Amino acid sequence: MCPPCRDDLPWLDPVFELAPFETAIAPLAYAFPVDAAIKRLKFQCRLSYVNAFALLLRAATGLVPEDVDALLPMPLHWRRQLLRGFNQATEISRGIRRSMALPLVTNVIRRRHTPSQSGLSAAQRRRNLRAAFQVRGPIGSKHVLIVDDVITTGATSRQLANVLLEAGVPAVSVLAIARVPED
Repeated sequence: MCPPCRDDLPWLDPVFELAPFETAIAPLAYAFPVDAAIKRLKFQCRLSYVNAFALLLRAATGLVPEDVDALLPMPLHWRRQLLRGFNQATEISRGIRRSMALPLVTNVIRRRHTPSQSGLSAAQRRRNLRAAFQVRGPIGSKHVLIVDDVITTGATSRQLANVLLEAGVPAVSVLAIARVPED
């Protein structure tokens, strides 16, 4: 990405508060052109955007707590992944994994095929995600970093974090490309 293009991105203070996370990081606002690029990645299979997003997130990995010992790409239900052909969070995780030298957690699934979160209110998003995630087997990590593309209300990330905490993971943080800024 050329420096002028990079400078024109809607940058935010990357660290923000989001319970129950130890640390929550998203360096960009979910606004043009980032929102359009994320939608193209997800819905038009523009995998060429993965490298640019991974590079942007690599710069933010310096803000990740030092005790993070595993990455968990936000799980997609198998039906959605089959239709899409890939999980964008997994692709982005692979891009930052090289620089962080951390293993991927692979035994957490999205067990319910939930309707898309787009267009739902915060309360509807929370209801939509009840019992959506499942941990299958022990997670030997002490601090898991969830990797996702965008955080809107935080409902999905919080639900996954709560499932991890209930499964005995002592700490959870989240790293996303973008977030909807608070008013």
